[in-house]
Amino acid sequence: MGSVGVATSHHLYPPFPEDITTAPLVSISLSKLEAGDESESKAFFEAAQNLGFFYMKLEGSALGERIINGAEALHEIQQDFFKRPNEEKEVYSREKIDAFMGYRRAELKENDEQGRQKRNETYNMRKDDFVGNVDPLPCHELVTSNWDTLKDYVYDCRAAIDLMISLLEKHLQLPAGTLAQLHRINERSGDHVRFNQAAIQDWSEERAKQGEHTDFGTLTILMNWLGGLQIRLPETKEWVYVKPIPGSAVVNLGDALVKFTAGILRSNIHRVVPAPSPQNAQVRNSLVYFSRPEDAVVLRRLKGGLIDKQPVDEKEEQEPRMTASEWTLRRSVGDLKGVYTHKDGLELRENMMVSGKA
Repeated sequence: MGSVGVATSHHLYPPFPEDITTAPLVSISLSKLEAGDESESKAFFEAAQNLGFFYMKLEGSALGERIINGAEALHEIQQDFFKRPNEEKEVYSREKIDAFMGYRRAELKENDEQGRQKRNETYNMRKDDFVGNVDPLPCHELVTSNWDTLKDYVYDCRAAIDLMISLLEKHLQLPAGTLAQLHRINERSGDHVRFNQAAIQDWSEERAKQGEHTDFGTLTILMNWLGGLQIRLPETKEWVYVKPIPGSAVVNLGDALVKFTAGILRSNIHRVVPAPSPQNAQVRNSLVYFSRPEDAVVLRRLKGGLIDKQPVDEKEEQEPRMTASEWTLRRSVGDLKGVYTHKDGLELRENMMVSGKA
């Protein structure tokens, strides 16, 4: 299919500095994956194994350009939402509507220019509401008035994710549908769209350390306009920024794919910190689509293909069996605070913040 045309708003923000080390993410073309390009598919699988993060070039694909245009529209909507009075947003707080979905804020020690306490804020909106799997949760009027835009974004992100899942099945030498049947869009899951806003704030090593995490689910699609995302390089343990690229999403793998594949695929540790100068003088927004296995799916090693060739890990076998919904709840607001690493499983850590990747 032909391009639909895109125009991003990255040029409205201060430039990302050119003199700092950035993460060595490879760029994978969505249009080439859609066309069945074997070399691009191989590069995608290698990125999923080696770093677990990559850029997905969306330009040149009708689907990809719908994602870009949808993200730009939602970026304006989220900025409007976060400008609303706190008491208006808090009507939809997690404490009032759901254990995980809804509005959440973290109060900072700093005050803004008006003397008000700064906040880092998120707003989670579940996929199941938009595709009709459940009765929708109460939501802000900006969500209801832009329902079709959000619904289209959910379907477009899931189309890209479903393509990646099918390619992972192929490279893992699994029967077609092995992973896909665990991620059916019309079944309930923890998939959600997240609005993110980080206040202008000073660097805090303690806050950066607390924010280290891996994503809980399957695949994450991040659209960002400013720096702030950092990943930890597997070999050197160095923290490096991920540079935003107009026309590209940042995609990363989550815990579920590590568990399903006995560690063949990587869920890499990352965190969100203040952007590098001069971008750190801006409030930072980002837009995330998190995909997760269906709620009832048990997160455990699958059988077949390359997975059967992996050694059996006694530590892995001793881990408690949890469904995707249990894993998400315990990892996000429960008692499994830590990071899930490629080889070592869940590293429990005290005083960990809830995952707020963006």
